[in-house]
Amino acid sequence: MAMFNVKNLCETTKSKLSDAISKMETFLNEHSLQQLNSEMDSSMEEFYKGYLSDTRHLLVFSEVAYEKLGVSLRRPTFNVEYAEKVLYEVYHGSVNNFFYPKNECYSEDGRYAYTGQDAIRFRKKPTRAVRDLTIELSKIFETLREDLAYYETDYITQKRMQGERV
Repeated sequence: MAMFNVKNLCETTKSKLSDAISKMETFLNEHSLQQLNSEMDSSMEEFYKGYLSDTRHLLVFSEVAYEKLGVSLRRPTFNVEYAEKVLYEVYHGSVNNFFYPKNECYSEDGRYAYTGQDAIRFRKKPTRAVRDLTIELSKIFETLREDLAYYETDYITQKRMQGERV
């Protein structure tokens, strides 16, 4: 990839992560486990604990990636190799953590991915706030997944062919 493309991709990725971070922080600051599970439903308790845990992890991965992208963009001389490594981390850290959450409170149903309908399916019916956040984040992370598709496998293949360890 050309330096201009990588730098441009770093800028757009940083902007999208900033948007996702802001949405997650607002949600986590405004919603507690007790608020989400106001019915005191024991099966929903586990669901929301898992959801909040996954959201906190995703927030941390995204904040770390955001900071690294900032470092990459602030350097006096843009380092393409470092930037590509960070973009790889964004794909495998943030994007994958969104689409494959550890607690599996939701999953992506590929049958809906190209219909214009929401492709996210929840394991249990969540509150509107949880649903809205997840759908908003899915739009951001879907775009990032498309933007960074190269870093899913092609980047590693190229590095291996060059004899480098990733």
